[in-house]
Amino acid sequence: MKDLFVTDLARMEEGHFFDAYFLVLVKQQRNTKSGKPYLSLVLGDKSGQIEARIWDVNNPNVERGFEAGSVVKVRAAANRFDDKLQLKVEHLRISLLTDPVEKADLLPSTKRDPNEMWQELTGFIASFKNAHLQALLQLLLDDSAIGAAFREAPAAKQLHHAWLGGLLEHVVSLLNLAERVAAHYPMLDRDLLMTGVILHDIGKTRELSWEMGFEYTIAGSLLGHIQMGVEMTERAIDRIEGFPPRLKTLVLHLILSHHGKLEYGSPKLPMIPEALALSFVDDFDAKMMAIESEFAKCAAEGRKADELTGKVWSLDQRQLLNTRAWLENQ
Repeated sequence: MKDLFVTDLARMEEGHFFDAYFLVLVKQQRNTKSGKPYLSLVLGDKSGQIEARIWDVNNPNVERGFEAGSVVKVRAAANRFDDKLQLKVEHLRISLLTDPVEKADLLPSTKRDPNEMWQELTGFIASFKNAHLQALLQLLLDDSAIGAAFREAPAAKQLHHAWLGGLLEHVVSLLNLAERVAAHYPMLDRDLLMTGVILHDIGKTRELSWEMGFEYTIAGSLLGHIQMGVEMTERAIDRIEGFPPRLKTLVLHLILSHHGKLEYGSPKLPMIPEALALSFVDDFDAKMMAIESEFAKCAAEGRKADELTGKVWSLDQRQLLNTRAWLENQ
């Protein structure tokens, strides 16, 4: 059983060496300003992630062959660089099957109860007035393989809701947003919008793998979750007798256009009100969760409330201020 987590490191004495197991999330070889190569890592566990450095790429105490997705045991010390906690790794080996570390220790997971979220999801579907859309969602989610993957999958590899149960958490959050948006704009078909919410990322159940770390499957890398989601949905629709062809077109359009812009990977721009609303709430929820995750990361690193965060890649490299913590600290 792993007994030292990323969130514990901020409380440790700087420069004090420790041994711990982590999951390698990112591994890159870079060069210092003087041209000397080093390894830049991002290590993580269920509590969070932290940057790490191996300054000597030829260090004999660093086992060769580890990659992103490897579970490793490291001897390292935590230090602050530009007021950001970072690990200096002196020893590293790939974990053995006999080592006392489990998947549940290493992969972050939703803090919400998956069963409660699933009941909330199915409650929304039960409230549908459109029997065809209701039948479509029940057919897909009642499939044992799809349903199990939908409960456990992350919503992304890194950017937002990148944890076990992240997809379900993201969808339930969007359903609650969509309910309010549909009530505010009567032109929106509420059941159609909610169908788009539930199905827009269903392809991620096959695009991503989360056996040990979050990676793209081969099919996911080649096709992407939009194409895979369209294929899954179209096959399900074709099994439902009497499903209206025009309704099928609208459902598929929701999936194809949900990224909102061509440069964001959508094959089509949103061309119906429900698709536009879906793209907005999807982007909004992803950005708000990215902000929340950044604030949690800063808190785990022991950063002060009076400071801006580091540059957030998913928010155009901007820095952020935690307004609530800043006001409470005045």
